[in-house]
Amino acid sequence: MLETLQTLHWGAVFQIILIDVLLGGDNAVVIALACRGLEHSKRMQGILWGTAGAIILRVLLIAFALTLLAIPFLKIVGGALLLWIGIKLLVPQEDEHGNIKGGTTVWAAIKTIIIADFIMSLDNVVAIAGAAQSTQLDHQMYYVIFGLIVSVPIIVWGSTLVLRLIDRFPLVVTFGAGLLGWIAGGMLVSDIFIIQQFGEITVPALYAAHVVGAVLVIAIGKWVGLRKAPTKENANGSV
Repeated sequence: MLETLQTLHWGAVFQIILIDVLLGGDNAVVIALACRGLEHSKRMQGILWGTAGAIILRVLLIAFALTLLAIPFLKIVGGALLLWIGIKLLVPQEDEHGNIKGGTTVWAAIKTIIIADFIMSLDNVVAIAGAAQSTQLDHQMYYVIFGLIVSVPIIVWGSTLVLRLIDRFPLVVTFGAGLLGWIAGGMLVSDIFIIQQFGEITVPALYAAHVVGAVLVIAIGKWVGLRKAPTKENANGSV
């Protein structure tokens, strides 16, 4: 055991953990938003299972990172899905016959976490894979997995913290949805197909895409939420 620790490339381990922690902020927000509709007794269950699924998926993504990012239209599809997830998070969920529906079941929360993490990880995994390049070829995946495992408690803790903030400040949900829109906007304009057609995107254009994505998600999400609110009130009044 001691010999294994001595032969570890600690520089690579540190880089991978640092990347996971820095990028884990997005994950913590997504996990918290996905679990916010759960009963308090089930929130940790959703966080743990969702995080586990996201980590496993990320390990698989890292193995195929460069190949995935080279597929045209993949980031466009991913960006569109992120926009949809962000909008959906702003739309109030409905309960029927006392059963928890939509995003308020543990399984629904887990699915949202894994789908969002898959989309958001397309760029992130490249950074992790790059950090692992400095290690021996046959040990690279071990370093990646080790770094991810170490970063899990940080992501879980961050998720619980964001959930507490959501309970106290509902505006955090709007911020989180806007964050997904921000990421989606950047993904849409950085797809390999877009770059091939129009060339490398400029920094101002990239920031503009980020802003448009965030505004679009918040605007549509709020609009749909307002349209659903009267319908829900009418349904309650007719009971």
